[in-house]
Amino acid sequence: MHRRARSEEAKQQRTEDLLTAARKLAVDLGGVRHVTLQAVTETAGLHPSAVRRYFASREELFLELAERGWEEWRDLVTARLAGRKGLPPGDVAEALSSTIVTLPLFCDLLTHVVLSLEGDVSVDRARQYKARSFTAYDVIVAALVQAGTLSTAQVHDLIAALLGTTSYFWQLSHPTATLAELYRQEPQWGHSALDFEPRLTRLLRATAEGLSGPGRRR
Repeated sequence: MHRRARSEEAKQQRTEDLLTAARKLAVDLGGVRHVTLQAVTETAGLHPSAVRRYFASREELFLELAERGWEEWRDLVTARLAGRKGLPPGDVAEALSSTIVTLPLFCDLLTHVVLSLEGDVSVDRARQYKARSFTAYDVIVAALVQAGTLSTAQVHDLIAALLGTTSYFWQLSHPTATLAELYRQEPQWGHSALDFEPRLTRLLRATAEGLSGPGRRR
Protein backbone atom coordinates (compact mmCIF):
# COMPACT_ATOMS: atom_id res chain seq x y z
CA MET A 1 0.00 0.00 0.00
CA HIS A 2 2.77 2.43 0.91
CA ARG A 3 4.66 1.63 -2.31
CA ARG A 4 1.51 2.22 -4.35
CA ALA A 5 0.82 5.51 -2.57
CA ARG A 6 4.36 6.69 -3.26
CA SER A 7 3.97 5.61 -6.89
CA GLU A 8 0.75 7.62 -7.23
CA GLU A 9 2.42 10.60 -5.59
CA ALA A 10 5.35 10.38 -8.00
CA LYS A 11 3.01 10.10 -10.98
CA GLN A 12 1.05 13.14 -9.86
CA GLN A 13 4.26 15.10 -9.33
CA ARG A 14 5.52 14.25 -12.82
CA THR A 15 2.15 15.24 -14.27
CA GLU A 16 2.44 18.62 -12.55
CA ASP A 17 6.03 18.96 -13.75
CA LEU A 18 4.90 18.48 -17.35
CA LEU A 19 2.09 21.02 -16.99
CA THR A 20 4.43 23.54 -15.37
CA ALA A 21 6.95 23.05 -18.18
CA ALA A 22 4.24 23.56 -20.82
CA ARG A 23 3.10 26.78 -19.13
CA LYS A 24 6.65 28.12 -18.97
CA LEU A 25 7.41 27.30 -22.58
CA ALA A 26 4.18 28.87 -23.82
CA VAL A 27 5.21 32.11 -22.10
CA ASP A 28 8.87 31.99 -23.09
CA LEU A 29 8.24 31.05 -26.72
CA GLY A 30 5.35 33.44 -27.32
CA GLY A 31 2.38 31.10 -27.41
CA VAL A 32 1.07 27.57 -27.38
CA ARG A 33 1.57 27.15 -31.12
CA HIS A 34 5.35 27.18 -30.65
CA VAL A 35 5.49 24.48 -27.97
CA THR A 36 6.36 20.90 -28.90
CA LEU A 37 5.86 17.85 -26.72
CA GLN A 38 9.58 17.08 -26.91
CA ALA A 39 10.42 20.53 -25.54
CA VAL A 40 7.95 20.02 -22.70
CA THR A 41 9.47 16.69 -21.67
CA GLU A 42 13.02 18.07 -21.86
CA THR A 43 12.08 21.09 -19.74
CA ALA A 44 10.40 18.81 -17.21
CA GLY A 45 13.49 16.59 -17.08
CA LEU A 46 11.77 13.48 -18.44
CA HIS A 47 12.67 11.14 -21.26
CA PRO A 48 10.46 11.81 -24.33
CA SER A 49 9.08 8.28 -24.24
CA ALA A 50 7.95 8.69 -20.63
CA VAL A 51 5.37 11.37 -21.38
CA ARG A 52 2.88 8.81 -22.69
CA ARG A 53 2.46 7.53 -19.15
CA TYR A 54 0.88 10.84 -18.21
CA PHE A 55 -0.63 12.33 -21.36
CA ALA A 56 -1.62 10.52 -24.54
CA SER A 57 -0.67 13.51 -26.70
CA ARG A 58 0.33 17.16 -26.81
CA GLU A 59 -3.36 17.99 -27.30
CA GLU A 60 -4.34 16.18 -24.14
CA LEU A 61 -1.70 18.02 -22.12
CA PHE A 62 -2.82 21.43 -23.28
CA LEU A 63 -6.48 20.50 -22.86
CA GLU A 64 -5.72 19.86 -19.20
CA LEU A 65 -4.30 23.36 -18.96
CA ALA A 66 -7.43 24.74 -20.63
CA GLU A 67 -9.60 22.97 -18.06
CA ARG A 68 -7.59 24.52 -15.28
CA GLY A 69 -7.85 27.88 -17.00
CA TRP A 70 -11.64 27.69 -16.82
CA GLU A 71 -11.46 26.93 -13.12
CA GLU A 72 -8.97 29.72 -12.46
CA TRP A 73 -11.21 32.17 -14.33
CA ARG A 74 -14.27 30.95 -12.40
CA ASP A 75 -12.48 31.66 -9.12
CA LEU A 76 -11.39 35.12 -10.24
CA VAL A 77 -14.88 36.10 -11.42
CA THR A 78 -16.66 34.84 -8.31
CA ALA A 79 -14.14 36.58 -6.05
CA ARG A 80 -14.52 39.82 -8.03
CA LEU A 81 -18.33 39.71 -7.74
CA ALA A 82 -18.66 38.43 -4.20
CA GLY A 83 -21.31 40.41 -2.32
CA ARG A 84 -22.12 42.64 -5.30
CA LYS A 85 -25.70 43.38 -6.34
CA GLY A 86 -27.36 45.44 -9.05
CA LEU A 87 -24.27 46.02 -11.17
CA PRO A 88 -25.05 47.77 -14.46
CA PRO A 89 -24.25 45.87 -17.67
CA GLY A 90 -21.01 47.75 -18.30
CA ASP A 91 -19.63 46.82 -14.90
CA VAL A 92 -20.57 43.18 -15.44
CA ALA A 93 -18.69 43.27 -18.73
CA GLU A 94 -15.64 44.79 -17.09
CA ALA A 95 -15.67 42.10 -14.40
CA LEU A 96 -15.34 39.53 -17.17
CA SER A 97 -12.72 41.31 -19.27
CA SER A 98 -10.56 42.44 -16.37
CA THR A 99 -10.32 38.90 -15.00
CA ILE A 100 -9.75 36.98 -18.21
CA VAL A 101 -6.86 39.22 -19.28
CA THR A 102 -4.95 38.16 -16.14
CA LEU A 103 -4.87 34.60 -17.56
CA PRO A 104 -2.75 34.96 -20.72
CA LEU A 105 -2.27 31.23 -21.27
CA PHE A 106 -6.02 30.67 -21.02
CA CYS A 107 -6.63 33.49 -23.53
CA ASP A 108 -4.20 31.79 -25.91
CA LEU A 109 -5.69 28.34 -25.34
CA LEU A 110 -9.23 29.50 -26.17
CA THR A 111 -8.23 29.56 -29.82
CA HIS A 112 -6.47 26.21 -29.78
CA VAL A 113 -9.25 24.39 -27.91
CA VAL A 114 -11.69 25.08 -30.73
CA LEU A 115 -9.19 24.58 -33.56
CA SER A 116 -7.67 21.30 -32.44
CA LEU A 117 -7.33 20.39 -28.79
CA GLU A 118 -10.81 19.13 -27.93
CA GLY A 119 -11.30 17.54 -31.34
CA ASP A 120 -8.01 15.66 -31.46
CA VAL A 121 -8.32 13.65 -28.24
CA SER A 122 -10.37 10.59 -27.34
CA VAL A 123 -14.12 10.90 -26.79
CA ASP A 124 -13.67 10.22 -23.08
CA ARG A 125 -11.05 12.97 -22.78
CA ALA A 126 -13.21 15.40 -24.73
CA ARG A 127 -16.12 14.53 -22.43
CA GLN A 128 -14.00 15.29 -19.37
CA TYR A 129 -13.03 18.67 -20.80
CA LYS A 130 -16.63 19.56 -21.59
CA ALA A 131 -17.82 18.49 -18.14
CA ARG A 132 -15.20 20.49 -16.26
CA SER A 133 -15.39 23.58 -18.45
CA PHE A 134 -19.20 23.71 -18.42
CA THR A 135 -19.24 23.26 -14.64
CA ALA A 136 -17.00 26.32 -14.31
CA TYR A 137 -19.03 28.17 -16.95
CA ASP A 138 -22.30 27.57 -15.07
CA VAL A 139 -20.80 29.00 -11.88
CA ILE A 140 -19.66 32.10 -13.77
CA VAL A 141 -23.11 32.59 -15.29
CA ALA A 142 -24.80 32.26 -11.91
CA ALA A 143 -22.40 34.77 -10.33
CA LEU A 144 -23.00 37.31 -13.10
CA VAL A 145 -26.77 36.99 -12.95
CA GLN A 146 -26.77 37.33 -9.16
CA ALA A 147 -24.46 40.34 -9.14
CA GLY A 148 -25.91 42.31 -12.06
CA THR A 149 -29.04 43.27 -13.92
CA LEU A 150 -28.60 41.07 -17.00
CA SER A 151 -30.81 38.04 -17.49
CA THR A 152 -29.40 34.52 -17.78
CA ALA A 153 -29.89 34.54 -21.56
CA GLN A 154 -28.13 37.90 -21.85
CA VAL A 155 -25.22 36.64 -19.78
CA HIS A 156 -24.89 33.61 -22.05
CA ASP A 157 -24.68 35.96 -25.05
CA LEU A 158 -22.19 38.22 -23.29
CA ILE A 159 -19.83 35.37 -22.43
CA ALA A 160 -20.09 34.00 -25.97
CA ALA A 161 -19.08 37.42 -27.30
CA LEU A 162 -16.22 37.63 -24.82
CA LEU A 163 -14.80 34.21 -25.68
CA GLY A 164 -14.88 34.84 -29.42
CA THR A 165 -13.41 38.31 -29.13
CA THR A 166 -10.73 37.24 -26.67
CA SER A 167 -9.52 34.33 -28.77
CA TYR A 168 -9.24 36.54 -31.86
CA PHE A 169 -7.69 39.62 -30.28
CA TRP A 170 -5.22 37.60 -28.21
CA GLN A 171 -3.73 36.04 -31.33
CA LEU A 172 -3.75 39.40 -33.12
CA SER A 173 -1.96 41.11 -30.26
CA HIS A 174 0.73 38.42 -30.03
CA PRO A 175 2.00 38.21 -33.62
CA THR A 176 4.59 35.80 -34.92
CA ALA A 177 8.11 37.05 -35.55
CA THR A 178 7.24 37.47 -39.23
CA LEU A 179 4.21 39.64 -38.50
CA ALA A 180 6.02 41.61 -35.81
CA GLU A 181 8.68 42.51 -38.40
CA LEU A 182 6.00 43.37 -40.94
CA TYR A 183 4.26 45.68 -38.44
CA ARG A 184 7.61 47.32 -37.70
CA GLN A 185 8.02 48.02 -41.40
CA GLU A 186 4.36 48.91 -41.94
CA PRO A 187 3.13 50.46 -38.67
CA GLN A 188 -0.23 51.43 -40.18
CA TRP A 189 -1.14 47.72 -40.12
CA GLY A 190 0.13 46.99 -36.64
CA HIS A 191 -1.88 49.45 -34.57
CA SER A 192 -4.70 46.96 -34.00
CA ALA A 193 -2.27 44.53 -32.38
CA LEU A 194 -1.28 46.91 -29.60
CA ASP A 195 -4.34 47.34 -27.39
CA PHE A 196 -5.69 43.93 -26.42
CA GLU A 197 -7.17 44.76 -23.01
CA PRO A 198 -8.66 48.22 -23.68
CA ARG A 199 -10.22 47.13 -26.97
CA LEU A 200 -11.64 43.97 -25.42
CA THR A 201 -13.14 45.98 -22.56
CA ARG A 202 -14.65 48.60 -24.87
CA LEU A 203 -16.28 46.05 -27.12
CA LEU A 204 -17.57 43.94 -24.26
CA ARG A 205 -19.06 46.99 -22.53
CA ALA A 206 -20.80 47.99 -25.74
CA THR A 207 -22.12 44.44 -26.16
CA ALA A 208 -23.44 44.30 -22.60
CA GLU A 209 -25.16 47.67 -22.92
CA GLY A 210 -26.62 46.68 -26.28
CA LEU A 211 -27.95 43.42 -24.88
CA SER A 212 -29.70 45.29 -22.08
CA GLY A 213 -31.20 48.02 -24.28
CA PRO A 214 -34.93 48.58 -24.86
CA GLY A 215 -36.72 45.46 -26.03
CA ARG A 216 -33.63 43.30 -25.58
CA ARG A 217 -34.33 41.62 -22.26
CA ARG A 218 -35.21 37.95 -22.57
